[in-house]
Amino acid sequence: MNRRKPLWRTVLTHLILLGIGVSFGLPFYWLLSTALKPDAQVFAMPPVWVPHPIVWQNFPRALRYIPFWLYLRNTVFICVSTVFGTLISCSLVAYSLAKIQWRYRKVVFSSLLVSLILPAQVTLIPTFTIFKWLGWINTFKPLILPSFLGSAFYNFFLRQFFMTIPNELSDAARIDGCSETGIYWRVILPLAKPALATVALFTFVGGWNDFMGPLLYLNDDRLYTLALGLQQFVSQHGAEWSMLMAASTVMTLPIMVLFFFAQRTFIQGVTLTGIKG
Repeated sequence: MNRRKPLWRTVLTHLILLGIGVSFGLPFYWLLSTALKPDAQVFAMPPVWVPHPIVWQNFPRALRYIPFWLYLRNTVFICVSTVFGTLISCSLVAYSLAKIQWRYRKVVFSSLLVSLILPAQVTLIPTFTIFKWLGWINTFKPLILPSFLGSAFYNFFLRQFFMTIPNELSDAARIDGCSETGIYWRVILPLAKPALATVALFTFVGGWNDFMGPLLYLNDDRLYTLALGLQQFVSQHGAEWSMLMAASTVMTLPIMVLFFFAQRTFIQGVTLTGIKG
């Protein structure tokens, strides 16, 4: 009897997790199935779970309605630039807060934590006014350059991870004559790859899905991102649901593939980030 309890508990746990997984995967399945349906089956009752026949032509038709490859290039450029800027700026700030003793360090860190509770909507109009004064409207600069000034959340996240790295490693490097820049580059960053990968993944997904930023700062169609392109498709072809779902699938698929290949590093980066400090 004692041997059966762990078995039943394991089976029950896996069934619950399976049900949760199916519930999370169901919306994407419905998105994909709708993208492959004829128009007559989209709102059919009872619902058609398996499209018949499968209309593969919805994908090329959807991509022809908008300059997909141009929008994809703009989106990838913004995302990659934002990831690069965030990793450089936030890792430097986090290293100084975690490993370098300097005056008012705790005050600065406390101010950083306080800024996390400030809603983005509060600073939206002042930020737009500053970018307009700088002449950055209708360029990629408002979407990219702020990442080189750091992010409060990612500063905090990386700082907490750096605090878990033993100080003995940094002290040994200093004894060997290594500078702070050398310690940061040769000791801390190689040990912080899981946390850096997590920040990169979060930043890339945030830039890929960002709609408000491009909507505010981009006016030229040639600078649009995929999020704006999808909204443009809705405004022009909102009634063609199959092609709309096809375009949405193409936009969602790269993020899912990226997370699938990076999930182990992502989970490791989250679980290893401590609360020391």
